[in-house]
Amino acid sequence: MLRAIIVDDEPLAREELAGMLGETARFEIVGKCGNAVEALKLVRSERPDVLFLDVQMPGVSGLELVGMLDDDLHPAVVFVTAHDEFAVKAFEESAVDYLLKPVEKERLARTVERLEDLHGDLPRPQLTAPPITRIPCLAQRSIKLVPMADVEFVRSSEAGVYVVTAAGEYFTELTLSVLEARAGLLRCHKQFLVHVDRIDEISLGENSLGVIKTKSGNTVPVSRRHLTRLRAALGL
Repeated sequence: MLRAIIVDDEPLAREELAGMLGETARFEIVGKCGNAVEALKLVRSERPDVLFLDVQMPGVSGLELVGMLDDDLHPAVVFVTAHDEFAVKAFEESAVDYLLKPVEKERLARTVERLEDLHGDLPRPQLTAPPITRIPCLAQRSIKLVPMADVEFVRSSEAGVYVVTAAGEYFTELTLSVLEARAGLLRCHKQFLVHVDRIDEISLGENSLGVIKTKSGNTVPVSRRHLTRLRAALGL
């Protein structure tokens, strides 16, 4: 059986697709969620074989979501959309297939056959990922999309990854590696990324260690390993 996650902001659409997949007796539904933040967490914890992913969702679209997955996560993707024009885009992103809403059993059966033919060699989407311009974060019971222009630095700890702005900090399901590669942030420490435009000054200490002071007065450590690259980025 293939382990699958369904991502759709419409609860009825999620349940209908889950029911149809269940009827095939070929899938184990390991998760259902309605937004990108929940999906990132589920994909990381469940490691599904297949992601049935709605293209159009509020805040972060399905295409954006695929670009936020870590490279070591390899779910095959079946895009689900109400608009036929997204089909071409789906195949450009190397999706296994796409389904038009409302999903028809006959069409789903062809998708199932395609997935089974590829089982053991399911392709991961080869995205030319667009730059991340807003970081989805959890803020109480809502999702906050933090613009990159507001980000001073990002830190990682045992508690998770936090995006820090002048106004406060927010938890995100994105990893440092994804944010470094796709959000234009610069690694300055094993556990820290910094937004170069938000740096006010760098203090150099002993043993080639340093401390960044951001424009709002926050401080960020700089390790010896990453100091040379940081200085080059700043033209120092």
